[in-house]
Amino acid sequence: MTPRGTRALGQPRTLRTPLNPRPYSHRAPHGGVPVVTCPPRPAPAPQPLPFTAPWEYELVFPHDPRGPGIARVTLRAVLAVHGLDELADRAELLTSELTTNSVRHAWGPATVRLTWDHPVLRVSVADTGPYVPTVPPDPAAVALDAIRGRGMLILDLIAHRWGGFPLGVPPFGTEGKIVWFELKLDAEAPPPGAVPALVA
Repeated sequence: MTPRGTRALGQPRTLRTPLNPRPYSHRAPHGGVPVVTCPPRPAPAPQPLPFTAPWEYELVFPHDPRGPGIARVTLRAVLAVHGLDELADRAELLTSELTTNSVRHAWGPATVRLTWDHPVLRVSVADTGPYVPTVPPDPAAVALDAIRGRGMLILDLIAHRWGGFPLGVPPFGTEGKIVWFELKLDAEAPPPGAVPALVA
């Protein structure tokens, strides 16, 4: 007979597992307060956003003539994944005009931001150029192959809405500008599951 609370020689030890794991405790140096952390929990698997859910992407490119091409490819990839191919051609054309203007007339990096708020896609381009472009007062006087003025005419013709404003507050001077445009999706939202989604 083995007394209570003792273990017979050769008897295997019984391991007890607590229901809740004990938190990790890290002793702080120099007599500080110890930091207690719990084991990390795995993150839930990502799920594709619903078609009507808002989202935002941002691309920063340097003052490089290849920047507008990178912006076009990125924009098309984003719109394709989110099922907005109907807007891709118009959005690509207008984004190309704005980013090309940034490379020509600004002297620093530019930022392209895509924002979806169903049913409106907004594309904005921010750069270091201080002057907000405007539509020529006499559109008929602008030749089809003109280098200046043509892009703003295209923007004014295709976009549902557009605008621009300087960045910075006087008297310190402007720090750049933002020019944006909006395209509205005319078609109704597709049924759930109709838009293929890429999940990393």
